[in-house]
Amino acid sequence: MIERIDHVSLAVRDIDGASRFFTDILGAVPGASAADDRLGYSWRIFSLGDLSRFEIIAPTGRQSFLENFLKGRNGGIHHITLQTPDIAAARRFLEGKGVPYFGYAEYGDLWKELFIHPKDAFGVLVQIAEFNADDWLAPSVRMPGTGKVSVARERDGVTLTLRHPGGGTAKAFLNAGEARSLLEELDKALA
Repeated sequence: MIERIDHVSLAVRDIDGASRFFTDILGAVPGASAADDRLGYSWRIFSLGDLSRFEIIAPTGRQSFLENFLKGRNGGIHHITLQTPDIAAARRFLEGKGVPYFGYAEYGDLWKELFIHPKDAFGVLVQIAEFNADDWLAPSVRMPGTGKVSVARERDGVTLTLRHPGGGTAKAFLNAGEARSLLEELDKALA
């Protein structure tokens, strides 16, 4: 039902200040962003390293659903988002297990979601969503083209870059001996 943790969402009052902190100090790469006037908030997705992502959300007015959450504080972890390949199957699974959920919504093929309330998930607001993770990432952290693997020659070996099913890439440096061993293992596996 669940493929992976996609991101952790941080609710803050100062989205620009938080964005500067994570990009300028910690080196995060900004990805997709938008505002939702109906719910009164804005959001920004960031990438760190090869596969880690987080989201910053902030109220855009007094009617925001975040006002209660942020009452008396400037920020905190709001929810975790888990990626599923099939939101309909996830709903059926939760229903079969008697786990209540709320906020089911579909935004075309781009994003489908539901939430499990913290009282039903040991104090954590859980968002389960079906989506293509690369749609939310900056081009600089996506795997170029449609291939799954690229190889770059380095001075003392090679760097393998692999497309991750959750979006983005994972990289591994192999010295010459390790690269040759991998080739031998691949030849054996394909024989």
